[in-house]
Amino acid sequence: MQFIPYLNFDGQCREAFDFYAAALNGKVTSRMTFGESPMAGELPSEFHGRVMHSQLERAGGILMGADGPPDTPNHKGLVNITVDTPDEAERAFKALAVGGEVGIDMHETFWAHRFGMLTDRYGKAWMVNCLRTPGG
Repeated sequence: MQFIPYLNFDGQCREAFDFYAAALNGKVTSRMTFGESPMAGELPSEFHGRVMHSQLERAGGILMGADGPPDTPNHKGLVNITVDTPDEAERAFKALAVGGEVGIDMHETFWAHRFGMLTDRYGKAWMVNCLRTPGG
C-alpha cells in the first residue's frame, strides 16, 4: 500500500508545486487545469486556469494537489517526508521554510538524526525526518 498526500489550494497550486519541486529536487510530472479537462464546459471561464490535478514525483515518493472549487475552504494537511541523510534533511527543511514559519527547529531526537516541523509559505504543515536505523 502506498500513501500519497493530496494538498488542496485556493488558486496557488501551480506556484506551490513548482516551489516544492525545486525545494525537494523533484519533478512535476502531471498538471491539468479545469479548462483543459472534459469538465471545462460545465465551469465558469474564470475557473479554467485553476489546477484540477498536479503530481510531483521524486524517487520513492509522490505528492498530489489541486485548487479546490472556489466555494470550498483551503483545507490544511500535513506532509511527512523522510530522507536518507542529515544533510538532505537540513537542506529540505531550509528550502521549505523559505517564507514560512518554523514550528520545531531541526534537531536530533531519539528516533531521528534530524527532525523538524514547519508551515510553508502556502500554509501547509511539514515534518522532515532523517530516521535512525535500528541500533543506530
